[in-house]
Amino acid sequence: MPILLERATRIAKLLTKAGKEYVGVLYLHGEVPDEALHSALEEFTGLIFQRPPIKSTVKRRLRTRRVHEIEFIERCGRYVLLRISVEAGTYIRKLFHDIGEFLGCGASMRELRRIRAGPLTETSSITLQELERAFIMWENTGNEAYLREKIIPLEHVVAQLLPKLIVKDTAVAAIAHGASVKAPGICAFSKNMKRNDSIGIFTLKGELIALGRVLVSSEELIELERGVVAEPTRVIMDRNLYPALWKKDE
Repeated sequence: MPILLERATRIAKLLTKAGKEYVGVLYLHGEVPDEALHSALEEFTGLIFQRPPIKSTVKRRLRTRRVHEIEFIERCGRYVLLRISVEAGTYIRKLFHDIGEFLGCGASMRELRRIRAGPLTETSSITLQELERAFIMWENTGNEAYLREKIIPLEHVVAQLLPKLIVKDTAVAAIAHGASVKAPGICAFSKNMKRNDSIGIFTLKGELIALGRVLVSSEELIELERGVVAEPTRVIMDRNLYPALWKKDE
């Protein structure tokens, strides 16, 4: 279990950079007709300018963020229930405040619940009590089946967020030790990769070896027969899981 937590921590930053989805309650400080409200929601869909609030962990400079969708669910007087899908780093409290400024009456956020972070959704989540029971069952019986039912594999998350390089078994141990990924060791790769994209490096079995940075585009890789294709930036796999195929010094 400690190994699982350590591996999960290594990819946590990926989720902070992934898109988010929320359900929240917008409270209007004045009377606003439905037509004006819907018009304002359309205005704040797409690319917007946003300055982080005073109580934030980043510099308060003007920046752009993309609001993918604002869905109107229902309204009760001045309370408006919305579902919002946004780019990572978008402040929903500030978004609601800016919508109120646009309407001229002011607005604030009364409730907020995150229902998605990247590929992880609220419907696939479990309670801490469920996780505890699964862990105790594994600890007492040694049977991993129930625990595996409750925990989403890291591979699933990375495969949903990043392009993939799939390598031969003969290359796995070297990459797990931090070696570069070279063209002869690659079996398959995702389309539309661009130079310097972040990628996931996988085995033929779908195991995650490392996160990395690709040095060539997909088009270039098709024609490439030798040379370095990618560099690992964060090794995930236990380096001793696959046998080393090079001679070690005595």
